Amino acid sequence: MSQTPPENPADNPDFDAMTRDIAEVPAVEVIVTVAVNLMSAAAVKLGLSEEGEKYKDLDEARKLITGLAGLLDASATEISSFHAAPLRDGLKSLQLAFREASIVPDEPGQGPGEKYTGPVYG
Repeated sequence: MSQTPPENPADNPDFDAMTRDIAEVPAVEVIVTVAVNLMSAAAVKLGLSEEGEKYKDLDEARKLITGLAGLLDASATEISSFHAAPLRDGLKSLQLAFREASIVPDEPGQGPGEKYTGPVYG
């Protein structure tokens, strides 16, 4: 019979501590953090990072922008306008950047996330 070597505690995260940490974070902070992560990922996929074209993928950007728009739409009543306003501004900037990056732009109201935000114009 083979024995498994003793586990190294450094290799196993302390899930109880992680759970306690998550439990202490207000929901608004979690929502805003997820939104900022979606915005950052969408910006990279739009080619707006330092290496631009290397990571550009408009199909992936569309998905991220739509997910961000859905999150903001669904959480609008849960987060204050203090948090929501800059996120909506960032979303609109991403939607406009997507329109500019597209070879054949979507019709107004058909772009990423526009089913949640309405048509976005420059």
